[in-house]
Amino acid sequence: MPLTGSQQTSHTVNFVPRVPFPPGRRARLAALVGVVVLLAAGIVWFSGEDDPPTFDTRVATVDAAAAPGSAERVQLDVTLYVPERTPAPAVLLPHGFGGSKDSVTEQARELSERGFVVLTYSARGFGESTGRIALNDPDREVADASRLLDYLAGLPEVLRDGANDPRVGVTGASYGGALALLLAGTDRRVDVIAPVMTYNDLAQGLLPNAATRDGVEARTPAPGAFAPDGVFKSGWAGLLFSAGTGLPAGTGAGREAIEPGDEPDENEAAQGGSAAAQGAGPRPGADPCGRFTREVCRAYQDVAVDGQASPATTELLRRVSPRSVTDRITVPTLLVQGEHDTLFGLDQADANARQIAAAGGPVSVLWYTGGHDGGAPGPQLRSTIADFLGHHLTGEGDAPGIGFTYQVQGSLRTDGAPSVRDVRAPAYPGLGSGATERADVALAGPEQAVVNPPGGVPAAVSGLPGLNGVVANSSRLSGLFTVDPPTQSATFTSQPVDSQLLATGSATVRLRVSAAGNVPDGGAVLFAKLYDVSPNGVRSLPGNAVAPLRIPRLPADGSPVEVTVTLPGIVRPFESGHRLQLVVGTTDQGYTTPVEPATYRISLAGGTLRVPVVPGNAVTSGWPVPQLIGIGGALALAAAVAAVAAVRRRRSHRVDPELAGTPLVINGLTKSYPGGLTAVRDLSFRVEPGQVLGLLGPNGAGKTTTLRMLMGLIAPTEGEIRVFGYPVGPGAPVLSRIGSFVEGSGFLPHLSGEANLKLYWAATGRPEQRAHVAEALEIAGLGDAVQRKVRTYSQGMRQRLAIAQAMLGLPELLVLDEPTNGLDPPQIHQMREVLRRYAATGRTVVVSSHLLAEVEQTCTHVVVMHRGRLVASGEVAEIVAAGGEATFRVDRPEAAAEALRAVGGVSGVDIEGQLVHADLDGLPRSRAVAALVEAGVSVEQAGPRRRLEDAFLQLVGEGDGT
Repeated sequence: MPLTGSQQTSHTVNFVPRVPFPPGRRARLAALVGVVVLLAAGIVWFSGEDDPPTFDTRVATVDAAAAPGSAERVQLDVTLYVPERTPAPAVLLPHGFGGSKDSVTEQARELSERGFVVLTYSARGFGESTGRIALNDPDREVADASRLLDYLAGLPEVLRDGANDPRVGVTGASYGGALALLLAGTDRRVDVIAPVMTYNDLAQGLLPNAATRDGVEARTPAPGAFAPDGVFKSGWAGLLFSAGTGLPAGTGAGREAIEPGDEPDENEAAQGGSAAAQGAGPRPGADPCGRFTREVCRAYQDVAVDGQASPATTELLRRVSPRSVTDRITVPTLLVQGEHDTLFGLDQADANARQIAAAGGPVSVLWYTGGHDGGAPGPQLRSTIADFLGHHLTGEGDAPGIGFTYQVQGSLRTDGAPSVRDVRAPAYPGLGSGATERADVALAGPEQAVVNPPGGVPAAVSGLPGLNGVVANSSRLSGLFTVDPPTQSATFTSQPVDSQLLATGSATVRLRVSAAGNVPDGGAVLFAKLYDVSPNGVRSLPGNAVAPLRIPRLPADGSPVEVTVTLPGIVRPFESGHRLQLVVGTTDQGYTTPVEPATYRISLAGGTLRVPVVPGNAVTSGWPVPQLIGIGGALALAAAVAAVAAVRRRRSHRVDPELAGTPLVINGLTKSYPGGLTAVRDLSFRVEPGQVLGLLGPNGAGKTTTLRMLMGLIAPTEGEIRVFGYPVGPGAPVLSRIGSFVEGSGFLPHLSGEANLKLYWAATGRPEQRAHVAEALEIAGLGDAVQRKVRTYSQGMRQRLAIAQAMLGLPELLVLDEPTNGLDPPQIHQMREVLRRYAATGRTVVVSSHLLAEVEQTCTHVVVMHRGRLVASGEVAEIVAAGGEATFRVDRPEAAAEALRAVGGVSGVDIEGQLVHADLDGLPRSRAVAALVEAGVSVEQAGPRRRLEDAFLQLVGEGDGT
């Protein structure tokens, strides 16, 4: 069938990171010079690279027999990637379970750019391909892959080794990796394979048993033997089955005719036949088997009911597994297996390696820090796989020196990603090379009784299938897992290790197990796992790995049996001071456990945990010249910025000893902006200890600009600010002695008020004990509301929480910008009390506000600004009494008014109820009171008439008070 294609356009995008330039002209100039150097180096670097090769993509449909000898056909949806230079060797790239050809697009493009003809396709039952899922059945999916090799052999773009024999390699992950193995063991035309995180025996993968008893290893039975003692991995199996039953209706599988061997059973026939027989095809959601063949569906139903597989189910799983053909694989093989994989562990790759090596095939093994729980291979590992395929398909270049390589994941780097190093060993220990050493770790713990609860509930939680990698990287989520219910597990712990112990593979331990009552019909089911316990007691479960074991028969008289438990394969550096802890439990959420209640006694047999250690050498690559140039430029830039910062830091540490006890001194402060705007002009004032200073002025007076300069958020054009004698600038150390609330606050709404405060303080990097959270909350007066989520707070509560945040650490100088914005009168009154209480501690407060009445009641001193200039400063009482008006409360207002008018110089006498107002024009108030008394008027109160508002309007001009 001819292929129709379209040009695949390639795009290359270079991102230039934004550089945070430091403030100050000299610092910015130095940073700019460094950036120019880096850009110049980048131009040289990139100009020497060739453009990536382009390729064509073509979409087609390839038909294949639905089953051997059947006239029915299935349609396979394929995409061909053709590089510029052909003919070229080909790579068949199958996808993982639940995916389609679109799942491997990125890898297909990479391989095509390396010069391969790449064929991707959707396996039958997936994507737009028709047919039913048979789990890589040799007569179905494997036969489909052989049909695709026929197709490749007919393309002129593909190199051939002979008639109908394309030069081809196969690589794929999981389901696709098993297909690579099965095809290599079935079709001699395959030249090289690189299966990734796949399985050897699907029966063992889904029903594992990691115990040996009486010298017989139950987890690796002889070929063709029935092993009824596996423990069903129900969590993963359920996810996989759902991926086949929950696919969208109307796609490929909903259009094909029924396949041979998939005829409806008697019950379906009695109900009028299956949906497929009626011409509609299987309907996901209506058909409980979805896209699966009836044979596969029956097998899943068989094992899902009671957790044990019948001989027929076991035989089916073995027939569709690579172990059925590994004794016929002789082509070069690279086995890539994930170290974080609770579906198909390292033992599956080990079995593949042993069986292929026994058949004479050259085997390389690579363990990487990924897997079904940790992620697919990244670009670097995909490049290694491409190198391996390329060498064996073209014969060019040296053979990749893989042998046996494993990756060790270290601690988190500053970018949040874990560090990873590659270690290359002399040989793969699974092939009997003797490369594995054993470190014996003594465990301690008495015999312990464990209970299997009725129904198997509650069950221990070791992880979440498919999401363990996400959980492991979240400290918040990880605490929800690795839970061992009390009374259900026995614990045995080692002493702290003296030096790092790098476990590489599967540790073993001998246990004694006895029944303390009736044993379920299916035997005793236990789960063993190995924790890493840090010195502070935090437990980590490497790879979330669990080893299930079923002991079919325990003596009814309670006598113990000894079993050897093979723990899951891991690569884990147990650091110095850490302990190893073996936990053996009766339940696990990811497996099917007996529902009958039972009690067992578990103890150590020998007390030694045998930990595998594979010595090797760290793998290093050649000198990365471009990266080193970039690093050198970055270091030069960092040095320039550090030099400028050091000069500024020295300046910021110069203290004026005469002002060391003065909270704030502003001298000649000016802030101008481009365009001729001057927000603050020649401002000078000082604030003494214990004062509550109100910074007043109409909109645009320069109040907020002044506070921003005080907090080091912006730099002044002229003048200086000193706090406790130290000059203030961006990043000045003395800023740690200031608490501020300027231009609003931001809180995380899903956290409580107290949690927000603690998170903010932690971000400052200062010791927790210096936060004084309780004192700040007490002053702010939030009460029990601090335990509520912030999204439930009123505006007043948010403002008080902001004040509490500013008060953390009980700063000696508290700076607040409009703290009463949005508050109602009761809340304003509460805020006033907050500030008074804080000032009562002997500290200093600076408040900017428009509410003059509140400033008059709260502040001891004021600074009045207008159009960026200082127009008045001093005590509130002095500002208010600066005029000559006075008010008298008397018993006879009319007589009082007459008496005041008779006094020389007094004018503007007004009566307001019991109050008499008069302009004394410099006459002492005491003289006016004496005149009233002489007139027989009783004076109850005498004082200045003006309020702060009156003084403010007079100072700034009524017309300017906006």
